[in-house]
Amino acid sequence: MASYFCPCPRGMEAALAEELGEIAQQQGATLKVHNQVPGGVHCSGELSDAYRVNLHSRIASRVLMRMAHSGYKTENDIYDLALAQPWEDWFGVHHTIRVDVTAVKSPLRSLEFTTLKIKDAICDRFRDQFNERPSVNTKTPDMRIVGFLDAHTFTLYLDTSGEALFKRGWREETGDAPLRENLAAGLLRVSGWKPGMVLFDPMCGSGTILAEAAQMVQGIPPGASRNFAFENFNDFKPQPWNALKKAIKPNPLPLEPTIFGSDISGDMVAMTRHNLRCAGVMFEVPLKQIEAQEVKPPREGAGIMLTNPPYGERIGVRGDSTLPEDELSASFYSAMGTTLKQRFAGWTVFLFTADLGLPKLLRLKEARKTPFFNGALECRLFRFDMVAGYNRREEAKPKGPAAA
Repeated sequence: MASYFCPCPRGMEAALAEELGEIAQQQGATLKVHNQVPGGVHCSGELSDAYRVNLHSRIASRVLMRMAHSGYKTENDIYDLALAQPWEDWFGVHHTIRVDVTAVKSPLRSLEFTTLKIKDAICDRFRDQFNERPSVNTKTPDMRIVGFLDAHTFTLYLDTSGEALFKRGWREETGDAPLRENLAAGLLRVSGWKPGMVLFDPMCGSGTILAEAAQMVQGIPPGASRNFAFENFNDFKPQPWNALKKAIKPNPLPLEPTIFGSDISGDMVAMTRHNLRCAGVMFEVPLKQIEAQEVKPPREGAGIMLTNPPYGERIGVRGDSTLPEDELSASFYSAMGTTLKQRFAGWTVFLFTADLGLPKLLRLKEARKTPFFNGALECRLFRFDMVAGYNRREEAKPKGPAAA
């Protein structure tokens, strides 16, 4: 049994632990889910479980296999620990490598120097044994080695994933500042949306939220169309990996649409349509070009609206460029708030944004706000429960001096 650490977007730890628990219930899995820590979840299992998590996890960023864990005082302690690991059991001298180090409260002065010491240790071990050393490739390495330092201990990992897991292999076109796929998947889980429920993204951009949801409806695992670092391991056995992929059973295609999207930009609508095709989605996801403040529910009955609103210049794609940015933003969100109150009674609305003052701009009181990070950017997922009668209460309020 190996120990693994699955990093994820900060704030998504509980959602990832829940997802890993579901993966652990699959037939043949020996995966055990352990504790959550800021930025990820610890788990353990066989190497086949690492294959499984890489294939099925929508929220994890990587699957890191622990090679060593020890106390340290200087960079030399870290060098010695890295030198002692049997790297040659996992990959060959012909593979390229990359080393990354992160730290929390480490007393060491330079992470760059620590990174260099780990790289030197790995190369020295290969040179001692084979009189050759692996080359470094920082862009597209065959193997990634990850170090993590806290105040007293050092952990060394071998990355089983390769490219970050949010790179599903389908995205060919993106808009400005696209939402990462694993963050979009985490937001869908946190919102409570499940396949079969109505979902609407009225500011869909390049369609990340819609593509993640549509793949879930169709039963397409997020890792189905890409390669992984573990396929380059010395002892990689293709049979269990192929068996996992053959066990994928796509769901029946829905008879009527439940996922809908729109955007102010026709280019974005076209991009979303293209990305859905690349993601292997084989059923209709109705898309419209329309301003967000003009939208109506795409079908009868309530549903979930989940969107990552644009901000700044993106709001003004077809807006009045003579208006200052703040005034344009305030006008947009004021109109959006009115639309939600008047047209979306019974809906649950989730807006994911870095603008912490968004409820005030919408003139809505959030039912819940949950902190998450989009990279280094602190964001909130605001939930608004658009209860029936909201608009009638708004209209009944006194308006101006004449109502006094």
